[in-house]
Amino acid sequence: MKPAPSASTDAGKRKTTLLLAGLAMGMFAFGFAMVPLYNLLCQATGVQSISLRSDAGPAGRIATGVESRREVVVKFDTSVHPNLPWEFEAVEHRLMVTPGKMYSVVFKAKNRSSSEVVGQAIPSIVPWQATPYFNKLECFCFNRQILEGGESADMPLRFIVSPDLPEGINSLTLAYSFLKLDASDANTGSIQLSSATAAKSDSPKGKLHVSKGT
Repeated sequence: MKPAPSASTDAGKRKTTLLLAGLAMGMFAFGFAMVPLYNLLCQATGVQSISLRSDAGPAGRIATGVESRREVVVKFDTSVHPNLPWEFEAVEHRLMVTPGKMYSVVFKAKNRSSSEVVGQAIPSIVPWQATPYFNKLECFCFNRQILEGGESADMPLRFIVSPDLPEGINSLTLAYSFLKLDASDANTGSIQLSSATAAKSDSPKGKLHVSKGT
């Protein structure tokens, strides 16, 4: 006959259950906090946030237009937050580029739900030392993206890797994490549309689509 569980054992199990539940809730809440935290990090480090990128034209982000003779591998990584019912991936996952030369790539997104959803892409560069040398001329991450239920969209990126990229960096990864925005996030203005990018879009909602020949 097995001895009955003691009160201390039951209390330990309850404590473990509460800790696990609290951890899960904390991780879920962190997903909603990533966008404002990202803007705060940009302010602290001096990196341009999403809301400030519209103030800098392409000429201000390109260190030099001189092409170098070296080649650099650029990898593209994507992830989607669990509460965003989208599929999101790069058409090309790896590209060999020449610093100083402009390149265009396309990412594809699809809303798997039956209702309209607003998303925001948060970019990051690895290694972080390469961040100032990766110049985005056009990017879907400049503005929030709206997809109707079941809708698919092409999301273009045009970029230049600066010839001033340190010689020791021969490979870098551009990663995008797509987050869901609720109504309050989408209307507060904390994430502003890029005026330069929105002007190029044919969509009244600010969605970006690739035009032929780009």
